[in-house]
Amino acid sequence: MIFEIFLFFILGACVGSFLNCIIYRVENKENFLKGRSYCPKCKHFLGFWDLIPILSFVVLGGKCRYCREKISFQYPLVEIFTAFSFVFGFFFFKGISILFFLIFSCLLILALFFDLKKYEIPDSILYSLVFVGFLLLLFNFFSKKISLFEIFLSLLPAFVFFLIIFISKEKLMGWGDFYILLSLSLFLGWPKILSAIFFATILGAIFGMILILLSKKSLKSQIPFAPFLVFGFFVSILTEKILFDFLWQIF
Repeated sequence: MIFEIFLFFILGACVGSFLNCIIYRVENKENFLKGRSYCPKCKHFLGFWDLIPILSFVVLGGKCRYCREKISFQYPLVEIFTAFSFVFGFFFFKGISILFFLIFSCLLILALFFDLKKYEIPDSILYSLVFVGFLLLLFNFFSKKISLFEIFLSLLPAFVFFLIIFISKEKLMGWGDFYILLSLSLFLGWPKILSAIFFATILGAIFGMILILLSKKSLKSQIPFAPFLVFGFFVSILTEKILFDFLWQIF
């Protein structure tokens, strides 16, 4: 068990390093499939010892080996987050479902950091999320794990979000948030999508109030909701059984 956890953590950290490459190169309109890694500041090509996930950042003191400029904390953060998401997948998914989860979680991490940095998520990532979610939905349906009625119920929250965005003319939330929620609805299904929205809303409200109290935002300010949906996604899986039993007792 310990070896498998360690293996998934290392694999996740390595994938996280590649996600960092995607984030930087997509931002700068470069091809992330070609060319060697280099320092964003001095453009010096990086060697093997500069690219060890998490460890290189710690050993180098968060600075480039060549120009000594600070390395963005985004790099170890993405690697750590991806590493833990892989370990998370190891514990909560089995069989082909774990492959769907790992791909989906990587796309969510990309969406999360793009939204935090640019308040905008590339369409390619949003469409990929919906596509992966749809593939898992088909797999679950043909495996008779879900019914058509459950599919209908799981898509209702996405429809509500669609109406909110359409009626408010994107003043309350953007289309990126809609695609994230749609992909979560497809992936999680009913009733887990409800718990994901619940936790996302609670965290978003708390975070928004803190920013207002610190006078960094006003009630009219728009806060990206996608990061909170990502948080809700992981928590809904983590608390699935506990929350389901609680709701079952109430209703």
